[in-house]
Amino acid sequence: MNISNFFQKYSVSINSLQIELFEKFLVLFLEKNKLVNLSAIRDETSVIEKHFIDSIILNNFIKLSWKILDIGTGWGFPGIPLAISNPDCKLILIDSTRKKIESVNEFSQKLDLKNCTWVWWRAEELSLNPEYRQQFDFVVSRATAYLPQIIERSLPFLKKWWKLIFYKLFNEKEIKDWEIILKKNWMKIENIFKYEIWDQERVLIITWLIK
Repeated sequence: MNISNFFQKYSVSINSLQIELFEKFLVLFLEKNKLVNLSAIRDETSVIEKHFIDSIILNNFIKLSWKILDIGTGWGFPGIPLAISNPDCKLILIDSTRKKIESVNEFSQKLDLKNCTWVWWRAEELSLNPEYRQQFDFVVSRATAYLPQIIERSLPFLKKWWKLIFYKLFNEKEIKDWEIILKKNWMKIENIFKYEIWDQERVLIITWLIK
């Protein structure tokens, strides 16, 4: 399978070395999935589009040398694809489930990702650590937790005036509800980026902390 065709299809710009890393990650993920049941998404095309492409759609909004935190990374999404495609950025991936973070560690080591580290910890507790508190330019989450919970977990990590990103299925009413919740937490929607994967309309909600 020519994985580069998928990146071209979605107008994602990556170089040949990054394509090789994604090809290797695809093999690692599929092999691990047979042993540990990482995901219900098991075929190559679905993994590429629903995990890889969906993760790096965010690349258009990332700048060089940003420090990015992935909260609730699960099996490494979006963190590992973002690390592969943004080698000048530093990414920290956190999750409270040990077997997930152990898999993330295994993937990042086998891919030799120097810009990607992982932490097995609850976000609520880690945010009290001065090494992590208010240290990040970007906080991202593909987690499906209730919005107030995501905000509560994420805000302590953000530098002032910096950004929190949510990946969601598009729902006009839900976005309007989100605007109200975000305003109560001194946040504002900066951009709503719509895209489509597998006939599903998805959206990146890019918010920034105004307080």
